[in-house]
Amino acid sequence: MAYLRRMKNLREITLPELEEMMADMGEPKFRAKQIHEWVWQKFAADINDMTNLSKALREKLTKEFSIPKVKMHHSQYSSDGTIKNRLQLHDGFYVESVLIPTEKRLTACVSSQVGCSLSCKFCATGFMDRKRNLDFDEIVDEVTLLNELSQKHYNKNLTNIVFMGMGEPLLNYKNMMKAIERICSKDGLAMSPKRITVSTAGVAKMIKQLGDDKVRFKLAVSLHAATDRKRNEIMPINETNNLNALVESLNYFYQATGNEITFEYILFKNFNDSLQDAEDLMKIYRRVPADLINIIEYNPIDQARFEKPDEVKVEEFMNFLTENRVNVRLRRSRGKDIDAACGQLANIDHASTPDMVE
Repeated sequence: MAYLRRMKNLREITLPELEEMMADMGEPKFRAKQIHEWVWQKFAADINDMTNLSKALREKLTKEFSIPKVKMHHSQYSSDGTIKNRLQLHDGFYVESVLIPTEKRLTACVSSQVGCSLSCKFCATGFMDRKRNLDFDEIVDEVTLLNELSQKHYNKNLTNIVFMGMGEPLLNYKNMMKAIERICSKDGLAMSPKRITVSTAGVAKMIKQLGDDKVRFKLAVSLHAATDRKRNEIMPINETNNLNALVESLNYFYQATGNEITFEYILFKNFNDSLQDAEDLMKIYRRVPADLINIIEYNPIDQARFEKPDEVKVEEFMNFLTENRVNVRLRRSRGKDIDAACGQLANIDHASTPDMVE
């Protein structure tokens, strides 16, 4: 199906560009700042909402620009306080994002792509095609909407952001970086980059790029298997970004930034949960200046054949790592009763090409 043609996105115009544009229109320079404030501080959804601009200027702007805002479609509420949200993009696609409350944190789990191209065999999103990347302002909208939800339900702003929703953030690098810059800016949410974690399945080249760009946020690596043979079986990305390449890129990243690195490791019954698997994981941990290994309980999905191990197996696995002085933590999933837990975000029913016309 054909998409609606987009007008120019007003949020893609920088403040200096706005100032130049106002000069070309014969408008005073301060109009640019007013527009910028409407877009990024007042989160205007319509140019006609910018009431301190003249009607004539608003009419000029609406002929050329739009503000394609992300809209909240609906929310689901878990018994543990987690809120999963289906968000509708300007072209009719959907993504999911999650607000995760704990005693000390209010965390936004955001998506970076519609679908995913990596096809991990245990992840619901991995069974979708990648339709497109999210634009930087759409990612900012996700965070803004979740912040509003946090204020509404918990009377507090977000404390943390994790790029652990749908898609591979490092395959949408420019938009992810631009979104984080906006989120951390003083005229944005002013969030510290140290409270942001970007998760990757292991795109070695882009991990090195993070190092070159001297990013200040944390990095989480979805490992899930500690040998190439097993990782190839569940994560096709490992065939072109094997463990040696991944280890090299993580060391490069750490040497360039000194930022915290965390390994994420989902336990699958009779696949990666043996003591030999624990020893292989320990060996990878020793090769990287990782701060922590998060052991994650598997959340079953209809499309995958995996099961979660029993509690005794999990305890044995954890004990082996702890006894060998590995900093390890068991992370219990939140929002399982609404399919909001790790690996369950998909929007399968709404992932097809939207029915839009020119």
